[in-house]
Amino acid sequence: MLQENPAYKVAHQGVSALTDRELLLSIISKPEAAQNLLTHYGSLADIARASATELTQVEGVSAYMAHLLICCFELARRKRLDRNQRFQVTGSASAATYLTPLLVDESQEVFYVLFLNRRHDIIAEKALFRGGVSATVVDPKLIFRHAIHHLASGIIVAHNHPSGQRRPSQADLEITRKLVAGAKLFDIAFLDHVIITHEGYYSFADEGML
Repeated sequence: MLQENPAYKVAHQGVSALTDRELLLSIISKPEAAQNLLTHYGSLADIARASATELTQVEGVSAYMAHLLICCFELARRKRLDRNQRFQVTGSASAATYLTPLLVDESQEVFYVLFLNRRHDIIAEKALFRGGVSATVVDPKLIFRHAIHHLASGIIVAHNHPSGQRRPSQADLEITRKLVAGAKLFDIAFLDHVIITHEGYYSFADEGML
């Protein structure tokens, strides 16, 4: 029926009226592939974490469909505040609000740094390390090199836990201690280390860990 067509529903009820299956169908145009994706992964969040190669393992999903989905999820991740306006970090909650779209759907751990001025406006940001804090060598020298380059007065570091575990690991504690010590040497305020998960976030500052 026409009323069940995703395009018709968007025109008459708005895009929010679409089901997850209908949203996928609107992108890849293959009903069986859309249903197979949801059956295989269970949720849009899990589909978003899959790589293009993993998506094409699902029956009916072509490389082109996987490419479209990857691009759509990346657009969603980038949809945040206007980059032309500086974002002011007022605490862990605002930092998490800014960082969550960047990190929450990553399938591996990504170590991210926000560089701030004295007003705690974000003046630069960079994903510096990938592959897990425990597996990847997080080099404090590189972090502070970028901080000095941007004339940052403070930094906030963050990484995601794809497992959903909010509590910091021993590796998280160790790298935080190193960064706090390094920040003191360079007279840069180390404001927080935030762990991002689908279940929420963990703030070292809030927990008195700095």
